[in-house]
Amino acid sequence: MREKTEKCVVTFATTAASMAMEAACREEGVPGRLIPVPRAISAGCGMCWAAPKEARDTVEELVIRRGLHIDGIYAVLL
Repeated sequence: MREKTEKCVVTFATTAASMAMEAACREEGVPGRLIPVPRAISAGCGMCWAAPKEARDTVEELVIRRGLHIDGIYAVLL
């Protein structure tokens, strides 16, 4: 079993919002990927963006700059 590491997890109310986040991150080269929401947290659409913890500031800046609609940003062991 692999060792869990801390990730920056962004949750969304809608699938459209999660897909907008994925597109924005791909365009700007922000690391991460869409995954099912971990049981430790809940989100409306069931999908979340998981990125390395070191990318949290970059992710937050992207969300603000692009005006993306998110539910929250969490630090989670995955």
